[in-house]
Amino acid sequence: MLDGYKNSQPIVYQILKNAIINDKCSHAYLIETGGFYDTFSFVMSFVKSLLCPKKNLTKENCGNCHQCEVIDSGNFPEIEIIEPDGLWIKKEQLQNLQKEFNTKAIIGNKRIYIINHADRLNKSAANSILKFLEEPDNNLVAILITDNIYSVLTTIRSRCQILRLKSSNIDDTQNYLEKLKKQINSNKIDETTLDEKITKVIDFINYYEKNHMNTLLYVGKTWNNYITTKEETEMAYDIMINYYKDILNYKLNKPLEIFEINDNIKTIAENNTQDEICYKLNKIVELKELIKYNINLNLLMDKLLITLEGVIK
Repeated sequence: MLDGYKNSQPIVYQILKNAIINDKCSHAYLIETGGFYDTFSFVMSFVKSLLCPKKNLTKENCGNCHQCEVIDSGNFPEIEIIEPDGLWIKKEQLQNLQKEFNTKAIIGNKRIYIINHADRLNKSAANSILKFLEEPDNNLVAILITDNIYSVLTTIRSRCQILRLKSSNIDDTQNYLEKLKKQINSNKIDETTLDEKITKVIDFINYYEKNHMNTLLYVGKTWNNYITTKEETEMAYDIMINYYKDILNYKLNKPLEIFEINDNIKTIAENNTQDEICYKLNKIVELKELIKYNINLNLLMDKLLITLEGVIK
């Protein structure tokens, strides 16, 4: 039950607990995993408490519950779980969801649909889900799960209550390099040069934010000489995403997740609007997807710089 996560996810736990007890649950939640290892179990625990007629958050208060047993078995009729079909979640899956909910009688007080990997909604599926979100049904709750909220369409994000889970790997006493290594895919990177490469990527962002398009003239010296392989490029994009996420956190007066507040973060936040930071995050996420294909990595970096400047939309 939800109470089992009050120590590992104290902030999100308290938000959801208050919502359930006070009947103030949102019609749609967008949950960012934050590297938390047990995200789906956490979501299902929230669902159990949400559907519980007694608003129980713990097993101790509930005893043996047939409803929770049915939920655990995957046969509860008022919960629909949507996963990617291949690489993407398709429009047809959302249409089937609508059909299911329109034809099945409601037993309890709510119906819930969970979209796992919401960042993989293709364009037509994303437009379909918007219809659910724009005209919320009092008996319908959407829970969207993603590793990175900025890879989800802005129109969807704006219609959901956003919850960020705390990584099970992050220790607040660690420095930013130790925290960052647990958030990025660095398994195939030479450990002896990893700290240097991370620092070079952060230095590159700081350089770009000061010099903008002129960075193209020095991209060889500031980037290409240090980030040379496909694995290093993927890691570098992950670093950029995490860096801009914390810049946005600073902009919104929220606690930073990885980095420590410094003059560079302050300056970048002051020189960019919230929309501009979100735009840059979205573009980095989009171009990161191209790394898996046989694309020239140097040209990809040129494209990123031009795109960040808004020359290519």
